[in-house]
Amino acid sequence: MNFLRNSKIAAGLMVFLRVYIGYQWMVAGYGKITGGQFDASGYLQGAVAASGGDNPAVQAWWGTFLEAVALPNAELFTFLVMWGELLVGMALILGIFTNFSALMGITMNFAFLFSGTVSTNAQMVLITVFIIAAGANAGKYGLDRWVIPFLKERTTIIKKRKQDKEVAAA
Repeated sequence: MNFLRNSKIAAGLMVFLRVYIGYQWMVAGYGKITGGQFDASGYLQGAVAASGGDNPAVQAWWGTFLEAVALPNAELFTFLVMWGELLVGMALILGIFTNFSALMGITMNFAFLFSGTVSTNAQMVLITVFIIAAGANAGKYGLDRWVIPFLKERTTIIKKRKQDKEVAAA
């Protein structure tokens, strides 16, 4: 764990993993956005159908969620999948908000796996686990190197101003 979180070699390896996974997400999202044909409702209906019968490929609780929440909001889920894939991909490639992007990516992968899709999702989950485990080191050679310290500094300044106002008011 120390190697993943602190090693420069691991940080360099994370760049390759981030770019690979990011490219997969970005291409998938871009294709859905520019293709103009993507509609999640058919996929959702198929997953709901696969949750019944003698040998269900989708667990009943997930099928119930899809039927009660996702299907009635298929337009929203279509939007979230298209743009989520594109934005997660871009963020991972650029190394910005790396941990959050990886978490959102793994969440989408699990949703696809729960829905009965295997494809490359399991491989992507495995690689993403390493990115998440690496923590801040995964974005060390990316925009996180500058963005995260900047945001921490801004947060500290805002907290200090708030404390000063509270002291002055007391």
